[in-house]
Amino acid sequence: MVGPSRPIFVLFGSSIVQYSFSNGGWGAILSDIYARKADILMRGYIGWNSRRAVQVLDKVFPKDATVQPSLVIIYFGGNDSMGPHPSSLGPHVPLPEYVENMRKIATHLKNLSETMRIIFLTCPPLNEEKLRQSASPALSEIIRTNEVCHQYSEACIELCRELDLKVIDLWSAIQRKDNWADTCFTDGVHFSSEGSKIVVEEILKVLKAADWNPSLHWKSMPTEFADDSTCDLVAADGISTINPSDWTFHREIQWD
Repeated sequence: MVGPSRPIFVLFGSSIVQYSFSNGGWGAILSDIYARKADILMRGYIGWNSRRAVQVLDKVFPKDATVQPSLVIIYFGGNDSMGPHPSSLGPHVPLPEYVENMRKIATHLKNLSETMRIIFLTCPPLNEEKLRQSASPALSEIIRTNEVCHQYSEACIELCRELDLKVIDLWSAIQRKDNWADTCFTDGVHFSSEGSKIVVEEILKVLKAADWNPSLHWKSMPTEFADDSTCDLVAADGISTINPSDWTFHREIQWD
């Protein structure tokens, strides 16, 4: 670890999380937004389902950790919702088991810290045609449909309502964008930069609206080492300095 310590945000999930630092991904965007405010840690595992996630909970989020995350953002469901394979192998997890696995994840995290905040992301929609075109001949046929993704998304939302947890309905949020099927994905399932921007926007909405103390919205969090200094940039008057600690002009999007 390097100091001083900052709040820790953990992104936990399958490839939607593992790829979130690629192609202008949502994890990378959050890291930029929260520069000097929080450390964004990625714990993403391509191909994983909620069943595998439950198996490693104690290793990814140990109970005896010296510092617990301030925020955990969780995504599983896309692989769970794949059609079952005749061999019983593969990532498919029946919907009732998926719900119970997500419940176990939430319960484990809630028991780690009274101040830890949790946000679940639901299954996003798919570009089914693009997904079929990008299928690898090395893999058995993968059956994925928007209809089934919607079922898993709705089940996640219902569970979060029951547990009083924040949840982001990606299945609906992505589809509010015009031409979403052609612009939001790289391969029909993983997010392009346009898709990732929607994910970030929805996460920031939740963080801004949440009645959490302390707030985890970036504008409400202190910037590390932001005190004025004689080493700051010299102003045009030649006798004063300008503190650039909170400048955001470099960002393509001025996030709220």
